[in-house]
Amino acid sequence: MKKLLLGMFFSLPVMGQTHYMESHVLRLKPGQDVYVEITNFIKTNKIQAASIISAVGSLSEAGLRFANKKGVTKIKGPLEVISLSGTTSIDGTHLHMSVADGEGKTLGGHLMEGNKVFTTLELVIAEYYGISFKRKLDPASGYKELSVEKIKK
Repeated sequence: MKKLLLGMFFSLPVMGQTHYMESHVLRLKPGQDVYVEITNFIKTNKIQAASIISAVGSLSEAGLRFANKKGVTKIKGPLEVISLSGTTSIDGTHLHMSVADGEGKTLGGHLMEGNKVFTTLELVIAEYYGISFKRKLDPASGYKELSVEKIKK
C-alpha cells in the first residue's frame, strides 16, 4: 500500500501535554483486503497509536464478526462502506465496520479478514505521537483491551 498524500501535523492537547497527529491518506484498489492492508500499513510503518478517522468506498464481499459470536460472517456484495472506525497499533487492532447492500440494509461488526475492495476504498488514518496503544488482558472482560501509555523521550 502506498501513501498518496503527505502527512499533515496538528497539535493536540492530551492530558495537559502537547502531542502530535499525522494523517495518512490511503486508497485501496479492487481485490485488496481492508483488514490485511490496514494491518500491513501499521506494521510496515511501526505505528504505535492510530485511529481510523474516515473510510469511504465499496466492497465486493465483507467479513465481519458479529457481537458475541464466534467466527466470521461472510456478506456478499456489492456493498457500500457506511463506517469504519476504531484503534490500531503494532500491538493490536480493534476496528468496527458497517456496510449497506443495494437495498440500504445495513450490517455491522468487528472488521476481520475477508473484506475485499470492489471499486475503491479511501482511508484516512490518524497517527498519534507521544503515546502508544497497547492491548492488555482485562480480567473483567476476558479480552485484551486498550491501554494508552505515554512514550518516554
